Amino acid sequence: MNGTENRYLGEEPVGRLMRKYAVPCIISLLVGALYNIVDQIFIANATYLGSYGNAANTVVFPLTVIALAIAVMIGDGCCAFVSLSLGKKEGDRAKKSVGNSIILLVLSGIILMILYLLFSDGILTMFGGTVNDETFRLSKEYFFYITLGIPFYMFGQGMNPVIRAEGSPKFAMVSTLAGAVINIILDPIFIFGFKWGMMGAALATVIGQIATAVLAVLYIKHMKIIKPLKADFRLKADIVKRTLVLGVTSFLSQISLVAAMAAINNMIRKYGAMDVIFGQAQYAQIPMAVVGIVMKFFQIVISIVVGMAAGCIPVVGYNMGAGLKDRVKRLFTALLISEASVGAAALVIVEVFPHALIGIFGAANESTYYTEFAIKAFRIYLCMMVFACVNKACFIFLQAMGKALESAMLSMVREIVFGVGFALLLPLKFGLDGVLYSMPLSDILTFIIAFFLILHTYRELKMVPGDGMVPGDGVDGSFQKKMVP
Repeated sequence: MNGTENRYLGEEPVGRLMRKYAVPCIISLLVGALYNIVDQIFIANATYLGSYGNAANTVVFPLTVIALAIAVMIGDGCCAFVSLSLGKKEGDRAKKSVGNSIILLVLSGIILMILYLLFSDGILTMFGGTVNDETFRLSKEYFFYITLGIPFYMFGQGMNPVIRAEGSPKFAMVSTLAGAVINIILDPIFIFGFKWGMMGAALATVIGQIATAVLAVLYIKHMKIIKPLKADFRLKADIVKRTLVLGVTSFLSQISLVAAMAAINNMIRKYGAMDVIFGQAQYAQIPMAVVGIVMKFFQIVISIVVGMAAGCIPVVGYNMGAGLKDRVKRLFTALLISEASVGAAALVIVEVFPHALIGIFGAANESTYYTEFAIKAFRIYLCMMVFACVNKACFIFLQAMGKALESAMLSMVREIVFGVGFALLLPLKFGLDGVLYSMPLSDILTFIIAFFLILHTYRELKMVPGDGMVPGDGVDGSFQKKMVP
């Protein structure tokens, strides 16, 4: 296999390639986001669960993101590795990356499941599960069954970008869609029909995840361009290292989000207890439930944004590997415009229609405090979504270009330095509202940094081989000065 099967990535118009790869990726990620948000919608509208169940879902959500972080680090890293390798006609290394990534996904999924089962109480406490007794009880129930599906979830999510890298974005979309449809069908049956509560919501999700993982296995058996051989499944240190380095930005963007969510959940628990209304036991779970809902809506928007950018990874990687930097520049411009447009549309929705949004999540069954806090949370927490969307596009595009360090550092600054820092500091001055202010302030400051990185990227992409530049050593897809003897 010489990699010529994917040469169209360097020949077709970039707009057409962006649509071909981004749309299925967007749908796949949207469907993935629906797994958790669908559970929350049905839980919220079940009167015997309500905001307690919603709060429990919010507590467990970051723990599923940890699993996703590991999976996308392996999957996105493999996707970038494969694309760069195919661009340089190194098919054997591409196959080794796929084989090694499959083994890594299986092992990491099993290990994480065991750790979750062994330390569940401490983990749930760390993420704010002790806001009140009922929330903690429902969190334990939901977390136990979700944990049983972790290996399947990680395998399905990790293989999704690998399948896209092989040139089958539609199959990647269908495999994820199949799992989500199963989840949507089973949720009302288990929650309303069988009255299985949080266990029912979790089981519906896990069954859907198993379906996605099974379809991924079937695809692996029928791979054509980068089908790994038996020898490719032996772990090789250099292959594993390069794959993980290329995927580290995806990992950090997710795991740092977990750190931010842990800080936010604990600040909500602490400062909610000091609030005149939410300090009362019967209302204590409301802020955590509401912020969880707002974050789920944000996750839907970010799924579109990440889908656009991640769908471009094979195209960017191939063209960088082949030295076609002008095509990469055009793709970058189209991506930034598209991401800003998505952010603007989402901003209109949260600022104009917050009543309708919270109504989907059982507001009719809750107190007026629930609705009032939700409207404020939507309008404040997400008021800088345009910047948030552009920032995320910048993270992923730099990663696709092989610039893992720049991408990882920008992501870490956003989620850890700003995201966690402001979530811890602003409540000291503004109380519970300080948690809401942390998000827009983080996005504004991150955009200032991202703006200069975007300008630098454009300057670099203006350098072409005719200007005395030649393709670099293939490590980061960069160009270097031509050596004259």
